[in-house]
Amino acid sequence: MPHVSASYRDLRAAGMTRTDIESSIRSGLMRRARRDTYLPGDVPNDLLRAVQLGGRLDCLSLLAVSGVFAHDTSRLHVQFDRGASRLPPRGPETCAHWRPSSAPARETATPLVEALAQSAACQPPRSLIASLDSAWHQRLLDEAGVGEVFQRLPRRYRRLRPLLDPSAESGPETLLRLILRSLGLRWSSQVFIEGVGRVDFVVEGWLIIECDSKAHHSSWDAQRADRRRDRAAAAAGFLTLRLMAEEIMYAPDAVRASIAGLSPRLRRR
Repeated sequence: MPHVSASYRDLRAAGMTRTDIESSIRSGLMRRARRDTYLPGDVPNDLLRAVQLGGRLDCLSLLAVSGVFAHDTSRLHVQFDRGASRLPPRGPETCAHWRPSSAPARETATPLVEALAQSAACQPPRSLIASLDSAWHQRLLDEAGVGEVFQRLPRRYRRLRPLLDPSAESGPETLLRLILRSLGLRWSSQVFIEGVGRVDFVVEGWLIIECDSKAHHSSWDAQRADRRRDRAAAAAGFLTLRLMAEEIMYAPDAVRASIAGLSPRLRRR
């Protein structure tokens, strides 16, 4: 999570001597990010990089550090105060957001509400919904906070507000829910089925859809467990479709086509 940086004067006022400061840096307990700016040794690397550039961690990068779904974390998103000067050079891997922030001067990251609003410019609308669901589900944001995010966004984004659902347990689940909605299908999420366990979605009462990620389904033991569940589901009259999280995120049209191809209701249209 975000940290507040300290100046040399702050450290001395806290009782640290020059020797204490130098010893803490050598041991890794503390890091000197830039001139007169010190951070805890366990600071996330992206946050450290943002401070080294003279800004605050922001947008998709802050969401990722906070455990919130973010569509693309390949670039470092940094907020810079307008008028900031004497900044080190930035490479193409840095996405600079020049805007004011309500964060205090020594805060190393923007408030989550600001980062979520900024992320609307850096990810598709469906991914913004997933980020908001994620933050709300983890109670990093409440309904009032969601309202504040939308107040910061252009009016055209307000149509997305009714699509939010904080019960979604992952970004890909939100994205799949939006695909099912676009197909006009009936679904229930996080459904418990006797003999099978809890499944991500049951669509039209007979199709189970699971959103599989590498983190939880890559080992052979996990795959064996998945196959046992699928067999039990088949015995109970369900068909199971397993989708990979990355294809839900980056190949939504292919996912939509696979679901439509399995649905007799859609074939009749």
